[in-house]
Amino acid sequence: MLRCGKFELSLDRPLVMGIVNLTPDSFSGDGLAADAQSAIVHARQQIEAGADLLDLGAESSRPGAIPSALDEELSRLLPVLDALADCGIPISVDTYKPEVMRAALAHGASMINDIYALRMPGAMAAVAGSDCALCLMHMQGQPLTMQQCPRYTDVLVEVREFLRERVTTALAGEIAPERLVLDPGFGFGKTLEHNLQLLRHLDTLAINGLPLLAGISRKSMLAQITGRPVEQRLSASIAAALLAAERGASILRVHDVAQTCDALAVWQAVSGQLHQNANAIVVDPQK
Repeated sequence: MLRCGKFELSLDRPLVMGIVNLTPDSFSGDGLAADAQSAIVHARQQIEAGADLLDLGAESSRPGAIPSALDEELSRLLPVLDALADCGIPISVDTYKPEVMRAALAHGASMINDIYALRMPGAMAAVAGSDCALCLMHMQGQPLTMQQCPRYTDVLVEVREFLRERVTTALAGEIAPERLVLDPGFGFGKTLEHNLQLLRHLDTLAINGLPLLAGISRKSMLAQITGRPVEQRLSASIAAALLAAERGASILRVHDVAQTCDALAVWQAVSGQLHQNANAIVVDPQK
């Protein structure tokens, strides 16, 4: 069970996290920064399609991305977050800035998805006193330069040890383990072979048995494999999601929710599992 603000998420089956990009320069071509109403409609469509939770991002972290100003990130994020307050599923906010974390939690976010894994000054303090879930991701370098020349002696060992250290730090900061999710950071300072190694051995990265999040949807590693442009990577994204689920991913962060849910339903039927979206979330009545 994952503690996620007022929600408790069952991890008996892979959960689908729908992506809602609130940036003007998303690599996937679905950024909605200029139109909050369209972003809200898109978010609700993701829920209707079967999303178990949503991930709102108001600053691009694509390779080569330049950091957004704090006020700009907040102005993109908060109107959409407020509009989704009654949506019935947990809302994650993709940010590494402590100020944005605090604001997001004050406006009802249930999860913080941090590409810096709480390494920014003040980030740990911003979330420690809450009951939000926390996704700790591995990234070599920073978005502006991370893909220029990624190097590892052993990518599996180095990612595993990084995640282990971040879990140890979080636990020492009195963050309960049932709030933690780990993300190996596909495409964040990795070559294609690094990404494939991580996907092949994904189950070995579950430090202390903590749930894993896999975000591979539409990423350039799929273009390197298939030669397809971003708008033609649906099939590859679904294949990658199923491979991640088979290797132990508890949360799949995707752009195409309905198609991923359908693929998971078939996979679960064949493997003897049941896909019951309504049973994934329990709302704590005391919250």
